[in-house]
Amino acid sequence: MQNSGSEVCVIIAAFNAASTIGSAVASALAEPEVSEVVVVDDASTDDSDQAAMAADDGSRRLKVVRQSRNAGPSAARNLGIAISRAPRIAILDSDDLILPGRFAALAAAPEAELVADNILFVDPDRAPWPPIVPVTMLADFTDLSLATFVQGNIAHRKRPRGELGFLKPVLSRAFLDGQGLRYDESIRLGEDYDLYVRMMMRGARFLVTRRIGYAAQVRAASLSGQHRTRDLLELYRASRRHLDAIDPSDPAFAMIRRHARQVRGKFLYRDFLDRKSENGLLAAAAFALWPPGRVWTIGSRVAQDKLHLVRPLPAQPQYTLFQG
Repeated sequence: MQNSGSEVCVIIAAFNAASTIGSAVASALAEPEVSEVVVVDDASTDDSDQAAMAADDGSRRLKVVRQSRNAGPSAARNLGIAISRAPRIAILDSDDLILPGRFAALAAAPEAELVADNILFVDPDRAPWPPIVPVTMLADFTDLSLATFVQGNIAHRKRPRGELGFLKPVLSRAFLDGQGLRYDESIRLGEDYDLYVRMMMRGARFLVTRRIGYAAQVRAASLSGQHRTRDLLELYRASRRHLDAIDPSDPAFAMIRRHARQVRGKFLYRDFLDRKSENGLLAAAAFALWPPGRVWTIGSRVAQDKLHLVRPLPAQPQYTLFQG
């Protein structure tokens, strides 16, 4: 990414993150390539904005703004993009960390509109946080095709982690502006995935390296409690829009269709649980039985959820990109 300017703006959307936002801000400010850190407090009910400002290092690179109403991560990130100026944009979640040397390593990549490194997932209840970063592979960069990227977001029973939509690439502001692209503010789940797909469909090059540069907190939780029904519905609608916008002869078409089907299954299961909670088991069963195709979709999700409850996340490090 060196040919388009190496200065980076780190954008952090925060909601009720007072206990973690300070560490996130400090990790971004520690990187010399970072010219701006923009924190958008999405109408938190705690002191997230004050905790962020307390991490200021006096370099005048930190800006903290507060929204009057909660609008979701996409809207918060769009506001951060609007008030920042650096040629490169990096998203940092409010409970995660930038690892030392991250942006210097990414700056060595060839020219590309998206450049991402590996993510280290840590359960802070079972492993040290900040994490002890294991020895990693050399920072070799490879191209990630749209088909491979989408495939990497289709869940498998033997791969609870590894979704490529979790990646946090450095983004080209010039490309976003030139294509008129921003986060879709109707989406509160999978907003990164949606933006990356739309960028790649417009011709963006996506480079990845297995070098670890980002650390994310993750805790074991029931699949049924992770997402709201409305969020899954909006993600499904986004996947359908991707499908409508791509030529069926494109190698990515089949993968996008599979992804849409999987998100639809998650949405139907979540809707089933809502109906069960609000109207009872009989009403939920009637929903699951008609049309008949729902039975297998919802039943398989029930089985996955129960299995997830008895199979906690392993204590050893987990990665977005395979290490080995």
